[in-house]
Amino acid sequence: MAAPAASFGRVDPDGTVSVREGDQWRVVGQYPDGTPDEALAYFERKFADLAGEITLLETRHRGGGASAADLRGTVRTLRERVTGAAAVGDLAALEGRLTALETALDEASAEEAQAQRQAVEAAAAERTALVERIEAIAARDPKSIQWKQVTSEIGELFDQWQRHQTTAPRLPKSLSQQLWKRFRDARATLDKHRREFYAGMDEQHRAARDAKTRLVERAEALASKGEEGIAVYRTLLDEWKRAGRAGKKADDALWARFKAAGDALYAARGEREHAEAEESREKIEAKRALLTEAAAIPKEKDTAKARAQLTGIQRRWDEIGRIFPREAERGLDDDLRKIEQGVKAREDADWKSNNPETRARQDDMTQQLREAIAGLEAELERAKASKDQRAVAKATEALEARRSWLKALGGS
Repeated sequence: MAAPAASFGRVDPDGTVSVREGDQWRVVGQYPDGTPDEALAYFERKFADLAGEITLLETRHRGGGASAADLRGTVRTLRERVTGAAAVGDLAALEGRLTALETALDEASAEEAQAQRQAVEAAAAERTALVERIEAIAARDPKSIQWKQVTSEIGELFDQWQRHQTTAPRLPKSLSQQLWKRFRDARATLDKHRREFYAGMDEQHRAARDAKTRLVERAEALASKGEEGIAVYRTLLDEWKRAGRAGKKADDALWARFKAAGDALYAARGEREHAEAEESREKIEAKRALLTEAAAIPKEKDTAKARAQLTGIQRRWDEIGRIFPREAERGLDDDLRKIEQGVKAREDADWKSNNPETRARQDDMTQQLREAIAGLEAELERAKASKDQRAVAKATEALEARRSWLKALGGS
């Protein structure tokens, strides 16, 4: 328990106030116009003010919101005020509290210094990583770089660099300058490559624009040829595809002219095809009528008559002439072709069955089968007579096979 303040102070009859420090008394001032109690109370309030400031420092340290280094400076200033202070109270106790606080702050300062070193090392590593990223981009082949994407990436890296400088711990000046020089040099290299790339692209665009302008002029000159100019236009289109890019705005404008020239040529062909299609309406109906007539040919059992009917229809079909569009003509031709193939298949079958050489071979085989059947029938009778069931089964099986072959050849 703290000693009463009165035990640390005394007031002389003339109003002189002293404070006890150990076994000695030290004069702290005079209070001639008041009572001894008022004199002590005045200098005790000064002591209380000093004690309150120490308590505040202790609270700030425990709270952890203030830097230990900053608090140490305040402690030093406050110790100077406590030492020899014009106040009445246990000044030695205040000195002890300040000493204890200084010891705690020394330890905290060491920890803060260690944390600060680690934070600086981490910040240096982060900023070095930014440098290495932009240097890696700068080391790439400029021809392989997608400059729109890379330009955005470089801008983001620079923004990160600026944010890092503002929010991260301050780096040593020499290291900070070294890293900035590397970052700046890499960015300057990329800027140089980008300018060269776009300068080359501008030249390519100019060349492509000139080439495409000539192609447009040649395409527009085909207008008088109408449909006959389509083949040449297709050749120009192949050249257009090989001409390269002229820049979006120029490409769009030139392509609009080039396409309009082609559309005019194809429109001429469309008009011709439309006119031909109108002329083909009666032809289509005539050929459809022939197909209806030809539908009876497969029902004609006499192949020669079927061929004669088909030949007559084919002659009238050819007399009708070509039909437009070609798709309609192909469909009609395919329907007639199916009937033609049916007649031809019947003729091939008749020829095969009536061919003398084929007939001779068939007759010879028929005779051989009949002789074999006669022999097998005799063999079957002998087997039955001998009651040899295995021989009966074998002869029966062979006999049935020969009879089936004979039937397939048309024999009885």
